[in-house]
Amino acid sequence: MLILDTKKVTKRFGGLTAVNQVSMQVEEGQVYGLIGPNGAGKSTFINSIVGRFPPTEGVVYFNGEETTGLSAEIMCHKGMARTFQIPRPFPQLTVLENVKVGVIFGSVDKDPMPADERAREILKFVDFNLPIDTPADRLNAVQLKSIDLARALACKPKLLLLDELASGLTPGELDTIMSLILKIRDQGISIIAVEHIMRVIKGICDTVMVIEYGTTIAEGTPDEVLNNPEVIKAYLGEEEAENA
Repeated sequence: MLILDTKKVTKRFGGLTAVNQVSMQVEEGQVYGLIGPNGAGKSTFINSIVGRFPPTEGVVYFNGEETTGLSAEIMCHKGMARTFQIPRPFPQLTVLENVKVGVIFGSVDKDPMPADERAREILKFVDFNLPIDTPADRLNAVQLKSIDLARALACKPKLLLLDELASGLTPGELDTIMSLILKIRDQGISIIAVEHIMRVIKGICDTVMVIEYGTTIAEGTPDEVLNNPEVIKAYLGEEEAENA
């Protein structure tokens, strides 16, 4: 069954077409990669799906229901959560309090577990390694990504959208984050991963879509896409393609 089905989603800002007729079908239990050059429209496409701003044209179906143009709050309550390329915590709240926000407000399906206990459980799941009473404004970029992910998971998503979660990580941290993403998938959560790191794309994704200038130029398995001459020319370059 499809968890997400977009049909010719287009987003314009005045005379600029940032996303142009992008159709994507994501199966339940799938990790779906979305790649492309900087400025290709990847984050704009994600924002159009999750309700940050509505598509100018096209239709979005989530979990079998048309959700085109619904607000981010409604989409979150329906089971769609996301992380941000630049994490956006509540800086004066502690790590635990930030995740509790997701537990309390992120889902209409209330958990019988106390919010404090549920938040601790999620932080343990993502292997957060600092005291949970640490204020968020004292965290580095990698630690902020970790609580951003924990807060998204606290919303009990059916579909989780990850916007460059692996950026800035060391090689060892990449192995850890890939294992975590697959562990999340094994919990029954479908995933869309916006990424630039080809090692991550090859390591976690079942299907990959490439967009350039807001338009789909390729879709298929990681090997098919990364060996596509058009993708190599538009995005990877010969050297990176050889190393992918």
